Amino acid sequence: MKRCPRCNKIYSDNDLNFCLDDGELLQHYNEEEPTRPLRRDDPPTIVVDPPRVTDPIGWGAGQPIGQWQGQTGAYPQTQQQAYAMRIVPNQTLGVLSLCLGAASLVVGWCCSNGLLLAPAAIVLGIIALRQNKKDPQSYGGRGLAIGGIAAGSAFLVFYALFVLIYGIAALTGALGN
Repeated sequence: MKRCPRCNKIYSDNDLNFCLDDGELLQHYNEEEPTRPLRRDDPPTIVVDPPRVTDPIGWGAGQPIGQWQGQTGAYPQTQQQAYAMRIVPNQTLGVLSLCLGAASLVVGWCCSNGLLLAPAAIVLGIIALRQNKKDPQSYGGRGLAIGGIAAGSAFLVFYALFVLIYGIAALTGALGN
């Protein structure tokens, strides 16, 4: 049995450690010995025996180790075959060309960034097409390169038309009125 020192309520459950009403730590009633310790002490350190000696005297120290007697193992050695791997052509320049061409169309109008992105897309597309023509097994992305060249060229054409129309409007005085 346990008793709460604050509210003097008595509990018959020995597994309770705190009062259910006020949360105070319960004490043993009538100075009973607890059935299990409330605090756990770690066990003492165990000293391990010293390591066993694996090289006793008389074992032919310094002699060369002989060959294994040639017993066959449980699993016989078999020759392994290499798996055929499909080589994927490198499409990096084609992907970069298409990404730069698309970026020139989308964000190229802001601060004329397309004037940097579009020529880069065209040049990378041309390099990708030349690599693809020279070695089609190693280099791919022909369609991506063509798309990058087309997008970069389209930006340059649209930008040239914009500048031309803006220049004509400025010369005719339509912008000043």
